[in-house]
Amino acid sequence: MASPVPPRVPRPGYSPPNFNPNYQNTPNSIAENMQNLQINRPPGPPRMMPSTSVPRPPPFVTSPFQSSAPSAPPPASFPGAAPVSRSGPPPAGIPRVGPPASGPQQVSNLASGRPSGSPFSQHPPFGLRPPPPGAYPSAPMATGPIAPPPNVQGPTSNGPPVFAQGTLLGGPRFSSIGSIQQPAVGPLPVGSSPMDSQPPSMRPFLGSSTSGTPLGPPPQPPLPFSAASQGMPPTSAPLYGSQPWQMQPRQGGPLAPGTMQPPRMFGMPPGLPNQTMPPLPPGIGHPSSEAPVAGPSKIDPNQIPRPIPSSSVILFETRQYNQVNSPPPATSDYIVKDTGNCSPRYMRCTINQIPCSGDLLATSGMPLALMVQPLAVPHPSEEPIQVVDFGESGPVRCSRCKAYINPFMKFIDQGKRFICNLCGFTDETPRDYYCNTAPDGRRRDADERPELCRGTVEFVATKEYMVRDPMPAVFFFLIDVSMNAIQTGATAAACSAISQAISDLPEGPRTLVGIATFDSAIHFYNLKRALQQAGYLAMKSTGGKLLVFQSVLPSVGVGSLSAREVEGRTNVTAGEKETHKLLQPADKTLKTMAIEFAESQVCVDIFVTTQSYIDIASISVVSRTTGGQVYYYHPFSALCDSAKIYNDLKWNIARPQGLEAVMRVRCSQGLQVQEYSGNFCKRIPTDVDLPGIDSDKTIMVTFKHDDKFQEGSECSFQCALLYTTVYGQRRIRVQTLSLPCTTVLSNLFRTADLDTQFAGFLKQAANEIPITPLIQVREQIMNLCINILCAYRKFCATVSSSGQLILPEALKLLPLYTLALAKSTGLRSDGRIDDRSYWVSHVASLSTALAIPLVYPRMMAIHNLASKEADPSLLPPTIPLSSEHVTDDGIFLLENGEDCLIYVGNTVNPDILRQLFGVSSVEEIPMQFLLQQYDNELSKKVNDAVNEIRRQRSSYLRLRLCRKGDSSGPLFFSYLVEDKTATGLSYVEFLVHVHRQIQTKMA
Repeated sequence: MASPVPPRVPRPGYSPPNFNPNYQNTPNSIAENMQNLQINRPPGPPRMMPSTSVPRPPPFVTSPFQSSAPSAPPPASFPGAAPVSRSGPPPAGIPRVGPPASGPQQVSNLASGRPSGSPFSQHPPFGLRPPPPGAYPSAPMATGPIAPPPNVQGPTSNGPPVFAQGTLLGGPRFSSIGSIQQPAVGPLPVGSSPMDSQPPSMRPFLGSSTSGTPLGPPPQPPLPFSAASQGMPPTSAPLYGSQPWQMQPRQGGPLAPGTMQPPRMFGMPPGLPNQTMPPLPPGIGHPSSEAPVAGPSKIDPNQIPRPIPSSSVILFETRQYNQVNSPPPATSDYIVKDTGNCSPRYMRCTINQIPCSGDLLATSGMPLALMVQPLAVPHPSEEPIQVVDFGESGPVRCSRCKAYINPFMKFIDQGKRFICNLCGFTDETPRDYYCNTAPDGRRRDADERPELCRGTVEFVATKEYMVRDPMPAVFFFLIDVSMNAIQTGATAAACSAISQAISDLPEGPRTLVGIATFDSAIHFYNLKRALQQAGYLAMKSTGGKLLVFQSVLPSVGVGSLSAREVEGRTNVTAGEKETHKLLQPADKTLKTMAIEFAESQVCVDIFVTTQSYIDIASISVVSRTTGGQVYYYHPFSALCDSAKIYNDLKWNIARPQGLEAVMRVRCSQGLQVQEYSGNFCKRIPTDVDLPGIDSDKTIMVTFKHDDKFQEGSECSFQCALLYTTVYGQRRIRVQTLSLPCTTVLSNLFRTADLDTQFAGFLKQAANEIPITPLIQVREQIMNLCINILCAYRKFCATVSSSGQLILPEALKLLPLYTLALAKSTGLRSDGRIDDRSYWVSHVASLSTALAIPLVYPRMMAIHNLASKEADPSLLPPTIPLSSEHVTDDGIFLLENGEDCLIYVGNTVNPDILRQLFGVSSVEEIPMQFLLQQYDNELSKKVNDAVNEIRRQRSSYLRLRLCRKGDSSGPLFFSYLVEDKTATGLSYVEFLVHVHRQIQTKMA
């Protein structure tokens, strides 16, 4: 039954780092030697970055930017409106915050990992602590600890990490090492201009990884459009040969409409001077209407574009000199200074210049969409989001479109009126908000008001934003105690995880906890004798989070299901033609139930611990409709998965999150919202209802033109999230992004955001999989890629040999990622139905930063780490996803943000096996294993690498052993997407195919 958590529950001390709940008595904990399993390091002596003498700033000690924010509270122009200064430098990480102090809190350090709360001087949140005495009730189920494996002398298990103070499990994907690169700012050198040294964004290749060099000696034909027609001054820079600019892994300068700047690919090396490449060979296995192109018949796979990771930390200002900067890649490590536009962590656009017309957008072939992650965890070195309280009057808004005050609203008549940047309507400035304007048109207090100088701000909501009092933080745990769950250890694993993670629930009398178990009936437990109300009724009246641990197919009661997967195995062709029907819910019962949950503000998270089919296609509807998510552990192993369940539950409880939320995205006149996509319930066209929203959830918003923009104007987007914090405060988080408009097609390709566009491809494919045969979904995704590249080749590239495949610099990796998507778990026809259903559910709310790794994982060799010279990086270099790079005498690690596969070759040196696994032959390594740390350098480095990956991915990745010759081997090789398979092309062959398709379209 629901029971309030005492405000000051005694909390035992921290367990040793990397503590495993199932092996609490194991001595010499692994993480005593591993302090890198941290999201944010505690302040300490600064570490020197490679190739630089500048130390990385300690998190939250000093800003990497010369902040213009005053250190003391600025004078308020009206009562209660100006923010107060932050109380001291907060420690690194996402600390636990207590209940808010009485009275309005004007500034909340929202980087703390909670949507709101007291400053950073509170307890850190994520010590892996055993539960307080009596925190978990007795229940008629097997609650004993899971039996540990046979004693192993020396090593300890790489179980769930326990962090030192100021650290957390999960969080932003920030590299802990690397040099910090400060963007160049300031005027151009005398005698130069943006066009003097910047050629068009044209990237031909095949046989080359260099940027800007065509395949073969290029002719010098005229441009397909004159410079004037493209809105550009003539350029004297050479179009070919050596690059007249220096490529750097950092964001460029401001993007002015109508100008051509050098295309940038973060981490890509500069081109070699005067390097030429051979033309493409004939398409392999694909008929062509053209004669084969003369030239070499083989392309060097080492020369084609691949992602080049960088450990450098990028310092990114969202606007400079009142112009927009294109954001760094979502997969890179960057620190944002909000100078008007919101951080790209919160909102990213597929194109960073908006086409002035729908025709121009259609010509480009690119989608126009936003990826919105409103509660994303910021980098620890970024300034916290400030909270502004306007008092009873509430925040200033446009009276026509209801947009919130933001830095792009223009004040006129000496500040007496303002023009909305979204709808253009002119409003009177409220008397108590009036301030005179400076000669440049800005209000004189603009820099003192976060809502006028920051792209992200949070307002205290007034009573008009509440239909009832803010709901309490309710966490209700529902545990499967069926015979199967008990026998497999799933029940014991769930109980162990809950009993230890429960101490991280928000403190205070408003926090309520309930526990129930179920098999063929539901069993309630009174945690407080005086409380007699049934748990379900309590949740129905209050809302909250329902966390379900499910081990078997629900076959009793309302919404019972049957094993439909057998239908998919009765026909050999089902994988291609009929299987998509099994990816739809069995009936509408669970959808109806999910809507009822959403109306009661109940968010459902489901932890699936199963060894058989459980119909995730039907079960996931409940989570997706209520703003929750599905966690999938198949095949469940009590030995290997207990630690992951614990860490997943702990992060679920402790991450930044909000309750009973409503979100709306507004845009400038000329565009309109076309569709929302993600985990939510939608009852009216303009808003999405979110019973739960957290830092990991992303919502895709697509747009279409309904009018034209003027060249040189800007288009604004604003996301407003009304939500309740876990401490009962009603807040409005507002994020604004303003981008320039252009009539120049080449500007769209130059400012395209590869990560965001591919995340859109991924989500679009996931939406189609349940309703369309897989072969058609693969064709649709490939056609999207081909149409975009064809538009660039046809309208933006200079005339060149037909044997050259020319790619836009910003999208040069789009073919590789498209091929990887076509070979992914969701689009392969040889996988399990539940695996594909989970993939679809997982992708629906996946963040932009994790979209590419999901289908194009990182692979690295780990058998030779001990022989590496001193390297400040914890991770070895990545290698291409091709079997050519996998040797029988090596050990390789492959991770995609969900799973971490360790492949062991047949002829690995026995000494290496003993150092890593404590055995002398491959056959002795158990398939269900825990990575352990032994007393040697190689073992320590491998454990450091695994924990660093878990930190970057915000997830306790599941370790899986793969060996050549048994059933686990094909699983590993299925991720090597650059290889040719029985049903798919190799990377080189796919590039040839893309080129042939482009030639056909242009014929």
